[in-house]
Amino acid sequence: MDQIEDCLSFYLGKAYQRVTQSAKQRLAPYGVTPVQYALLKVLWEHDQQSGAELGERLLLDSATITGLIDRLEQAGLIERKAHATDRRVNKVALTARGRNLQVPLDREMDQMNQDFLDQFSSEERKLLRHLLTAVAGWKQAEHPPAT
Repeated sequence: MDQIEDCLSFYLGKAYQRVTQSAKQRLAPYGVTPVQYALLKVLWEHDQQSGAELGERLLLDSATITGLIDRLEQAGLIERKAHATDRRVNKVALTARGRNLQVPLDREMDQMNQDFLDQFSSEERKLLRHLLTAVAGWKQAEHPPAT
């Protein structure tokens, strides 16, 4: 490699920094971080999941998920509930406050996505999503990206 700009991690890192900084700024007024938003988003899709299910979907280890759940519980956005048939498992459930954040947080993140994607044509957007999911190793069949 002749220069740092030839390194894939350089541009991916810079893109990550720009998108994450924008997400942090948009979510901060609601007291939510980007990774907390991701967990809430998964619960808005299907409430009352175990920590293991959430970690599997978000590709996060159990220690990270536990800390994330703890912080969202302290913020009053989720609560742990005992599993109906297995005492060893807690289900993570949205509180009313957590449910009420769906519309404003989705609006913020939709606008952020739109702001970044506006620079691309429809075909370039599809290609970008395809390439990012391929690099990330995401299982597209299980969770296809929105078009």
